[in-house]
Order: sequence, then C-alpha cells, then structure tokens
Amino acid sequence: MLPTFHNFHNSFKINGDHFDRAGLFDLAYSYIKEGVEFEKEIGIFILDWLDPSETIILQTSGTTGTPKLISITKQAMVESALATANFFNLHPGDKALLCLPSRYIAGKMMLVRTFIIGLELDIIPSSSTLDYLSKNKEYDFVALVPLQAQQSIEKLSQFKKIIIGGAPVSGLLSKQLQCLPSEIYETYGMTETITHIAAKRVGADDFNVLPNVKISNDDRNCLVVNAPSISENTIITNDIIEVTSPNTFKWKGRYDHVINSGGVKLFPEQIEAKLSLYLSQPFFIAGVADDTLGQKVILVIEGEPVAIKDEIFKDLEKFEQPKAIYFIPKFIRTETDKININKNLLLLGL
Repeated sequence: MLPTFHNFHNSFKINGDHFDRAGLFDLAYSYIKEGVEFEKEIGIFILDWLDPSETIILQTSGTTGTPKLISITKQAMVESALATANFFNLHPGDKALLCLPSRYIAGKMMLVRTFIIGLELDIIPSSSTLDYLSKNKEYDFVALVPLQAQQSIEKLSQFKKIIIGGAPVSGLLSKQLQCLPSEIYETYGMTETITHIAAKRVGADDFNVLPNVKISNDDRNCLVVNAPSISENTIITNDIIEVTSPNTFKWKGRYDHVINSGGVKLFPEQIEAKLSLYLSQPFFIAGVADDTLGQKVILVIEGEPVAIKDEIFKDLEKFEQPKAIYFIPKFIRTETDKININKNLLLLGL
C-alpha cells in the first residue's frame, strides 16, 4: 500500500525516541511553548502535518525574486520523500541529521522523510559550521547547503551520504568534496518541486532526474519539469539547460541572469565556476548597462578592497573578462543565506 501523510512509519525516531501521533503532538506543542527558535519552527511544521488538511503552505526562499507563499499537497511531499529514498537507497533505521531551518522546504522534507521512510533523525540548530554536531556519531544521510559543506569539510566524513542543494557547488568546493570518502551529491530543485528533482555526484557534469520525473526544455531552452506525483501542473523554470538524454541534463545558468555583452550571451554561473577555483571569498558575476557593449561583465567580491591578480582570470574567454571589480564589505543575503544579487547591485548604485 502506498504510504500517505495520514500514516507514520513505525520505525521513525526523533532524537532517539519514537512517537505515536499523540506523542508527536505533545512534542510539537512543547517545542512551540518551551523551545528555542529552531525548535518552534519544527513544532509548527509538525502541527501542520498532523492537521487533517491535505495541503500545506510553504514559503519560497526569494533567491531570484520576492519570497512568496505557495500551497503544496502533503501527499506530494510523501511522494517526494519516497523518490528520495529510492534514488539514494535510504532504508528504515538509517540515521539522519537535520541541520537546516524548518521554516523552508529543505528542513521540512527531512522531517517528512523521517516520518515516511522510518529514519532515525537527530536535530541540531542550523549553523554554517555545524558547531552542534556530535564529534563521535556517524550518520547515513544529511542535507546541507554549500556554505555548511565549505565551512565544515573536516566534519563531513561523519556522513555516508550527503546531498548539497540551495545553490551551485563551486569548483573549489567540488574538488575538496571529491577527496572525501562520503557519497556526496549536488541536487537540483526548488520549493515548487518540493526540493530536489535531480542529483549528480559532485564533479559530474550531468544531473540525473529522480523517479517519475520527465524533463524537456521550452523555446528559451529553459527546463520544463513534468512530475505528476508532486505537481498537477507542469513546472516551467528559468534555468537554462541542455538535455543530454531522456533522464539527464546539464545546467547552464539562469535565464534572467544571462548577460548580453556585445551580442555574445554569457552565463554568470559558468564564469563563476571558473573563478571559484581561484577566489576563496564569496563573490558573484553580474551584467550592468554599458554604452558600447549593451551590458558589461562585472565582478563583485565580499570584503575590503584588495589587489586582484590577473592570473585568476586566465581560464576566462575574452568576453567573459570582468570590465570592472567592486568590493562590498558584507553582502546582503536572503534568509537562506544566498547572495541577493539585485540588492547588492543597488547597494553599489548599479
């Protein structure tokens, strides 16, 4: 029988304890009444999940625009959890860690996977450095954002399988991750797709779609996702891709980020991937208006102004070369710690 959101796997545990429905309600209530902020967020979601309503309201992260509220069916979240279990070979009793905020979809789905698959979940406060991770405990599965992986390299061998999402994995981070014994995957997804609908091993070129996901591209070459188990509607994205097989694709960048410089279309994300091998501090590439080129490429770096050596640009093509370099002491970021490009450009008056 296909699991539904009404049912809970009899093997799931949270912080070492199993809960029936009544016990889970009491846990959620205690988190809301007595817990710190991250526990209150978990408690609120658990109560939403226990509610008989078939839908739940989610907030998008606001990476590429204004955050918005969307309605998702709980059964679609169950289907997503099952697809993840299938793709990553997760089983009841596997030990997992939640270290992402539960007000967003990635944290919520770790809880849903726990309920549906029967995982044994430990919960720690979200931190960019995994400060609260027990030194001696090993886990089968964890979901991270790139910043957590980057700042906690020495702790990642405690996990057998790691999925990293929310933002692209940089070239430098990818090289570091490939040296670890863990199975590490970069994922592709968004709130509307209920986290990831595709994944690839770090260092690989192509994303592989999860079960029951069909992909194509539209006349902009942007990804179109058809996944009836998680969405009744076709999902049209702004991500430019190259379909390499019925089940695989290469991600090139955002349609709304493309820079048209002198008639040449440039993908900031591809330029950033080349520069990430040489720049360790946070940065981004953007296009701004130019009287001659239409748009010119600029590089914006977080931190105080320093001299930048020309050798970091050696892998870039002629049109990819930044025409100007700017510094911002501290980037403006979204609530999910992604760089808010538009607000940072406004800060520079661009």
